[in-house]
Amino acid sequence: MPEIERPPPSRSSPGVRALSWVEGSLVVLDQRQLPGAIVRRTLGHLAEVAEAIRTLTVRGAPTLGVAAAYGMVLGQRADGLGVDEAAGILRGTRPTAHDLFVGIAEVERVWRAGQDTLSAAAAYERRVVEECHAIGEVGAPLVGPGARVLTHCNAGALATVAWGTALAPIRVAFLSGRDPFVWVDETRPLLQGSRLTAWELQQEGIRHAVIADNAAGYFLGRGEVDLVIVGADRITRSGDFANKVGTYEKAVLARENGVPFYVAAPWSTFDETLRRGDEIPVEERSGEEVRNFAGIATAPEGSPVRNPAFDLTPHRFVRGFITPDGVLAPEELEGHLRARTRPLL
Repeated sequence: MPEIERPPPSRSSPGVRALSWVEGSLVVLDQRQLPGAIVRRTLGHLAEVAEAIRTLTVRGAPTLGVAAAYGMVLGQRADGLGVDEAAGILRGTRPTAHDLFVGIAEVERVWRAGQDTLSAAAAYERRVVEECHAIGEVGAPLVGPGARVLTHCNAGALATVAWGTALAPIRVAFLSGRDPFVWVDETRPLLQGSRLTAWELQQEGIRHAVIADNAAGYFLGRGEVDLVIVGADRITRSGDFANKVGTYEKAVLARENGVPFYVAAPWSTFDETLRRGDEIPVEERSGEEVRNFAGIATAPEGSPVRNPAFDLTPHRFVRGFITPDGVLAPEELEGHLRARTRPLL
């Protein structure tokens, strides 16, 4: 049986962990259950990790990459699978988040070389956490005293193992005494903003307010937003990117109202093989996510539904990418990626 707790009233430390490797199993925080209860699930087989990814038990691009890396370890050690079979199962779970494929590749490489897969997965986890912390340090100067930040979906510790991407600069600014305020888009249809981002901010005592997705323009138009920071699921070398559906309209509104729009991401989110946003595969999920929520019908039975999980934002709407190496303008991105020395998929 999963371990169930009520959410604690006190603030959590920055980087409350979305998952951990414990005694040969992957223990994940079931994000479907928040904010009502903290449910930790122990996953001992690759198939369980794959199902957790498909069902959004674990979610957020960097967290998916780490979960997949440990899923590879379980495929080898607990299930006796071959490397191709293990990698194929995990690659078939969700198509858009680039980090998922990077996490698989990091372990696949050492598996084929006959080296220790667990050490590779643990090293990849450390790299993700360290890069997200660096994003916080790099991006915090953008968050001035009392800055009002709009974000979309959940790009906090739950989505990144610890610290976050979009939330990392806000966390660092908060810890340095700058008292930021966050406008939290609810993020339909699964409410990752109101359920997850607001929960993270509440635990840490960071000022915030949940707003309906279609209220963002109201607050942008009234001059009540100083900057927008979002995460990403895949970024091309030109800077076009995919993020939770609804991001594109926030970027357009921000530009129309003269509000700077930033994207925060670790290097595992950048896909150097793609040039344009229309090359990114966009996952469409079940219409039931739109037609129902928490067992309550939100649309007539039988009504057709389209449910893209992500949308594509052109780089021209982005002021800068907050990376572990600094804030890069879109026109700087391709050269910086070319100059970096890291393994490609």
